[in-house]
Amino acid sequence: MSDNWLQYIPTNPEFIPTINAANDAVKLLEAFFPLAEEVKFEISDSVNFYHPGANWSGVECLNCGVNAESWWDDVMDQAAESQFRSLTFIAPCCGAEVSLNNLKFIWPAAFGSFVLEAMNPRSKNLSSEQFTLLESTLECSLREVAVHL
Repeated sequence: MSDNWLQYIPTNPEFIPTINAANDAVKLLEAFFPLAEEVKFEISDSVNFYHPGANWSGVECLNCGVNAESWWDDVMDQAAESQFRSLTFIAPCCGAEVSLNNLKFIWPAAFGSFVLEAMNPRSKNLSSEQFTLLESTLECSLREVAVHL
């Protein structure tokens, strides 16, 4: 059997909400997804890459739109060596300075130190009003990553 998660990651990879805000966000997400098997948050001392799992569909350079698959692994390996302390690099395709976090992921992905997630939420995603309320609760902008494993 496969599992699905909806993950919510701050757009600023280093942002970590207060514990009270994170707990409030868990309660809110539990109300939005009452059938979810689990709702939780995790905080990390370093930035992590949150990917869509089997939903992965590729990545493109935000600057020039070129398919980045040919250099993606090398750039990720270099950034991982420093635990993603720096996400900025020179894109091999066009020479522009870009951030890993701002590449165009065909199926959304994100970098972050905080993640709020619902396991098997039995729903596709939040409404725009729910999403805005979640952002307000956490006091940050969020990205949604739909994970399938």
